Amino acid sequence: MSVRLFIDGAAGTTGLEIRERISERRDLALVTLDDARRKDPAARAEALNQADVVILCLPDDAAIEAVGLIESNSVKVIDASTAHRTASGWTYGFAELEAGRRAELATATRVSNPGCYPTGFLALVRPLIREGLMPASLPVSVDAASGYSGGGKAMIASFEDPAAGGATATAYRAYGLGLAHKHVPEMHAHSGLDQAPVFTPSVVRTYRGMIVGVSLSLDSLTGAPDAARLRELLADSYVGAPLIRVMDAAATTGVASLDIERCAGTDRMELFVFANERSRQARLVAVLDNLGKGAGGAAVQNLNLMAGMDEVTGLVV
Repeated sequence: MSVRLFIDGAAGTTGLEIRERISERRDLALVTLDDARRKDPAARAEALNQADVVILCLPDDAAIEAVGLIESNSVKVIDASTAHRTASGWTYGFAELEAGRRAELATATRVSNPGCYPTGFLALVRPLIREGLMPASLPVSVDAASGYSGGGKAMIASFEDPAAGGATATAYRAYGLGLAHKHVPEMHAHSGLDQAPVFTPSVVRTYRGMIVGVSLSLDSLTGAPDAARLRELLADSYVGAPLIRVMDAAATTGVASLDIERCAGTDRMELFVFANERSRQARLVAVLDNLGKGAGGAAVQNLNLMAGMDEVTGLVV
């Protein structure tokens, strides 16, 4: 029997990515609304309550409104907005982040899909904090760059559409300069840090792809570990995780640069530990597709787990 799925906001960037991943699947029955009914509250409410699983690809306020329209207790919700990522009663949908999280997702009725930047950041630091290698009191800075699709339709237009002042030749933009990016509360809440990290995001002139980096002094960590210990801890944390690859020393040694598009078009994430033992400095780096493991791919992974299916069904590993 197929699972009835309704994507509210299917015409948006994340919604289209999800549609692409499920387009060939026969285990899902898509509930759809034509353009004339898509903005009709009664039609949306009907579709929301008809589905077995709903994925919300909406702005925060609209996502909260959509949840309020669901009256059926049998409907499961995956919210891809920021609205519920630190909310009580919602399961944080990063399947690999904690032991037992997959089991939680299998029975959850309300799941918040992680943000793209937090996915890379948390994958790097949460295992170190959980195992006591990184003190929770340690001040942490995270720098990251994303393809411009991460900013949604407005940012895409600003890079591509001459009528919107786009088609720019600008290669790089730093933003979030007010140090209040909407992903920071999520990064703080789910990392276990005592204080929020300093987050410095940027966007580059490529459609998709993401690099997230955390720089550390090795001597500020408990036991002053070397790169091998950090790599070992990360590898142990993600054993059996089909979408996360911890790159070993052989794959890291001698690497002079990483392309932001390295994982573009996939739903996996690659984690690197770079270190200089002489200076006792390390840089942890996550590479992913901001529309893959950072958005649509993660939503489909959560859908699969909530529906009792193999978690990578429809995904590019």
